[in-house]
Amino acid sequence: MVFASWNERPKTADGVDGGQMKRAIPITALFVDVGGVLLSNGWDHLARKRAAKNFKLRWAEMEDRHGLVFETHEEGKITFEEYLGRVVFYKKRPFTRARFRDFMFAQSKPYPRMINLCAHLKVRHGLKIAVVSNESRAVNAYRIRKFKLDRFVDTFISSCFVHIRKPDADIFRLALDIVQAPAQQVVYIENTPMFVRIAEGLGIRSILHTDYRSTCAKLASFGLQNDEGLIHETS
Repeated sequence: MVFASWNERPKTADGVDGGQMKRAIPITALFVDVGGVLLSNGWDHLARKRAAKNFKLRWAEMEDRHGLVFETHEEGKITFEEYLGRVVFYKKRPFTRARFRDFMFAQSKPYPRMINLCAHLKVRHGLKIAVVSNESRAVNAYRIRKFKLDRFVDTFISSCFVHIRKPDADIFRLALDIVQAPAQQVVYIENTPMFVRIAEGLGIRSILHTDYRSTCAKLASFGLQNDEGLIHETS
């Protein structure tokens, strides 16, 4: 009787050694950014420029002051009122904080197709959905409530809650720990190239989001098929 060595073991018709089927690693969790993916950016430089024009503020001065505190604010280390006091209301203004706050919040707009896509994929594929985002607490809370993100998102790993912000890779490590999924079973949708590369460096399959259809195609390549017939097509 002749015994085959390990390297000589017969292969199946599928080309799999030892008759054991190789299976693609299933995706069990979807990480997703908010600004630029599910919603417009909440308080980016364009929104701040609109605010400066609307309230007749000196744009350059406002932007300089914002630049000094925004990371601390997004990490949840100063309150929304402290942020406003340092960036806008460090002197008497002819408008109220409430009026300025309402203008800030009004800059957020939804991307319904992306919201519906993630909600649908959760149901169809039994995914855990986790938001991994850099946002201040007040803006984050408003956006979650206003656009009902918590109806499909299981957990929010927002910088204001965890006191870490992208590009720190620890925010992704924390997200993996919280959802209890290995990196190879996660897909991440993000619109910032640097953050995509950081996630990929941890073994997380990532999609650089530019538009709905290309993201759908990339998701399908990872085995996350999308039944467009079940998705509301309003954009």
